[in-house]
This record gives sequence, C-alpha cells and structure tokens, in this order.
Amino acid sequence: MEAREDEDQQVKFKEIIDLLVAAGYFRARIKGLSPFDKVVGGMTWCISNCSFDVDVNLLFQENSTIGQKISLTEKIVSVLPKMNCPQRIEPHQIQGLDFKSIFPVIQWLVKRVIETREEMGDHIRAYSISQFDKHYKLPSDHDMQSHNFALQEATLVLHDVYRPVRKYKCNDKDSLFTEEAKISSTLLEYGRKALLHRKKVDKGHVLEKSESMDQDQAKELQRTFSQIPHENEAGAVSAEDEEEALRKAQEKTLQSLMKGMSAMSGREIEGKVASKVVGSIVEMQSAEIHEITSKFVQKRAEIEASILMQPKSEEQKHLAIMEKLQKKAEKMSEKCDEVQAECKKMSEIKLDVEKKLNRTHQHKDGVENRIQELKEIEENADKHILQKLRNLVALNENLKLQEQQFKQHCKEESEHMKNEISVLQEEMNEKSSVKNANMSLVEKQCSEDSEKLNKMRFVLAVKNRQAASLSRKVDEVPTRAELTQYQRRFVELYDQVSS
Repeated sequence: MEAREDEDQQVKFKEIIDLLVAAGYFRARIKGLSPFDKVVGGMTWCISNCSFDVDVNLLFQENSTIGQKISLTEKIVSVLPKMNCPQRIEPHQIQGLDFKSIFPVIQWLVKRVIETREEMGDHIRAYSISQFDKHYKLPSDHDMQSHNFALQEATLVLHDVYRPVRKYKCNDKDSLFTEEAKISSTLLEYGRKALLHRKKVDKGHVLEKSESMDQDQAKELQRTFSQIPHENEAGAVSAEDEEEALRKAQEKTLQSLMKGMSAMSGREIEGKVASKVVGSIVEMQSAEIHEITSKFVQKRAEIEASILMQPKSEEQKHLAIMEKLQKKAEKMSEKCDEVQAECKKMSEIKLDVEKKLNRTHQHKDGVENRIQELKEIEENADKHILQKLRNLVALNENLKLQEQQFKQHCKEESEHMKNEISVLQEEMNEKSSVKNANMSLVEKQCSEDSEKLNKMRFVLAVKNRQAASLSRKVDEVPTRAELTQYQRRFVELYDQVSS
C-alpha cells in the first residue's frame, strides 16, 4: 500500500513539474534542485506573475534552513485565500511534500498565470512597440523622413516661386459699393478672375444690386438680363441659359473693372514700405518731411519747366528711348536668369524625387514578391510542421518578452540600489562631517584646557616655592618651647661645668 502511494506521489510530482514548465518556469527542469525547491519556487513564481498585490515578502532562496522553509510555506498559505483560490492547503502539507494536495493548487495558479498573460500580452506588446518607436527607427522610416524633408523644401520653393504678385492698381475704389465688386477688384489686382457660378439666378436681386453700381454697369446688367429667354409654358427657364447669361454679365462687369485699373511698375512692386513704418516716420518728423517735400516739389517743377523750354532733338529722344529699352531688357534678362535658375533647381529636385519614388516602388515590388513566395511556401508546407513552427515562434517571442522584463526589472533594481547607496554615502558624509566638526571642537577645547592646566601648574609651582621659602624662614626663628628647651639645656650644661 505504501509503495502504491509513493508511485501516486511521484506521478503527481511529474504532473506538477510538467505544469510549471508549460507555464514558463523552466527552473523545474534542473536536476540538482530538491523537490521542495522546485515546487515552492514554482508556487512563488506563479504568485508573483499573477499581477496581484500581496503585502507579503515571498523571497524564495534555494537550500533554505528549516525556519526559512516554515515561514515561506506559512506566507504562501496566507496569500492563497487573498487571491480567491478555491483549493485549501496547510503549511505541513507543503513541507511534507504532499503532492496530491499541492497539485490542485499548482493547477489553479498556472491557470491564473496564463489568464494574466493573455490579459497583459497586448498591453505589453503595444508598450514595447511604442518604446521601440521612441528610441529607434527602421531604414524605411529614415527614407520616408528624408523624402518628407525633400518634399517640404520643394513646396517652400514652389511657394516662393508662385507667390501672389500685385500687377494692377485700382484708381477709384470709392465706386465699389458691393462686397462682390470689392472681391473681384482685389482679385483682378493680382491677375485673377473670380466668376461666381450659381444654379439659379434671381433677376430682381441682381437688378437691385445694380442700383448701387454706376450707371454704365447697371445698364449693361439690365441689357444682359433682358436677353435671357422668357419662361416657357410650364413656367421654367433652362439652367444652361441662366448660367450663360450670368457668365456674360460677370465678364462684362470684370471688363468694366479692368478699365479702372492701372498697371504697377517694377519699382512700385519691389520698393514697398510697410504702412506702420511710414506712419511712425511721419509721426516722428512730420514738420521736417513737410518742408522737404515742398522744396522737392518746387525744384521738380523748376527742372521740368527748364526741360520743357529746351527743345529736344531727334537724337536725344532716340537715345532716351534706347536707354529705357536697355534698362527694361536688363531687368528682363535678370528675371529670365532667375527663372532659369529656379527652373533648374526644380528640375533637379524633381529628378531626386523621381529617383526616390522609383526606389520605393522597387522596394515595394521586392517585398510583395517575397510575401507571395512565403505564401506559396506556406501553402505547400506541412500544416503540422507549420503549426509547430508557429508555436515555437510564439514561445521564442514569449521568452524574449520575459528576458526583456527581467532586464528591465534588473535595471530598476540596480537604479534603486544605486540610489540607496548614494543616500547612504550622503548620510555617511554628513555624519563624518559632523563627527569631524565635533572632534575639532573637542580638540580645541582640550588644547585650551591643557594650556590652562600648564598655567595653573606654573602658578602652583611659584606658590610652592614661596611657601617653602617662608617655611624655611619660619623654621629659622625658634619657638617659645624651643627657647625654654634651650634654656633648660644651657642651665644643665652650666651646672655640669660648675660641678
């Protein structure tokens, strides 16, 4: 019966090891580890990978002592109910390696780990892709970025080349009353015609607007609308006739506006000054400018009068015309050179863009051909082997992800330990500085006390010498008892001598 139970325990142990290996705990394959280390290490690994907040330190160490094993199993048993584990287990069952009781708990933990991995897999993959995109770029991204830069430069060049230039100037803007007339006049100044097409035209509305125009324009509009065909029996006018009539009216209006325009010279186009700058100059020195302008007008009138009084010959007129024509020819040649240079630049940019586009098309064709070849290989390959390869690829990606997570965790721990070390070093430096300050104060106090002690010793020695000299002087003077003793001895000596 005991042999049968041992066989069942071994079978359950193998099933537990297979479950842990399938979940990703590959340390269970190491033969040098004991069954307790494999099982308990797998349980702590599963709990830590379940993304569950546990207020317990599940630190697993191999070849632990009996006390460490008991505390670790008690912590694991206390954590499982918090994780809503349906299976119950006691610490002595884990310590005694009761694999029959441990197997359901391991099975539930592995299932929980797989569910957590499925929930967090997409999030981790998206996070890893975003981090890769932040710090790294593919060759195609570099090519696309350079292509975008080239396109931006080309668009800026085109904007500079084809920027709007004012060609005409409206002499009488006060005659423009309607908003459409002002818009058309402004566009005509820059060489653009605005023809507003509408599906239906209200003749009365246009005639009302014609009252605000001048008499010639109003007559032209009324004459144009009088030529529009009348309504048919059904009471409808064809849309084509209305549009044609409206187009003719607008063309005549534009022609009338063009009559009030004057062409701008090159100096007026190139030598414009901002109105704010002119206003500031006028405000600053208005009186001086007024005097200078009046003098300039007088001088100009005098010069023109003198020129008119002098008769010009045909040669002078011809030379003046030739000079004007030469100046115009020089300006036109300069403009032609500038346009040719810009055209050359644009052609070079166009060639570069076409080369890059051809390269992109070639790369795209190569990628499509490669994808087609892979699809054909996939269709011709064995499905069982293909599925096995897919599983291996998924397993490889999972291992790479775990490796990345482990490296990230190691980096975080390293940063944390470095921060702690720096904090401890700062504390030690502060303590050492405080200690050094205290030692300096103690040494200073000790030196002062030693100096005081030496002074007191010197004073004491002087006092002792004085006391000794006084005691010797006192000893030289005999006391009353000594005097009586001397008297007695002298009397005895006298008696002895007399006898």
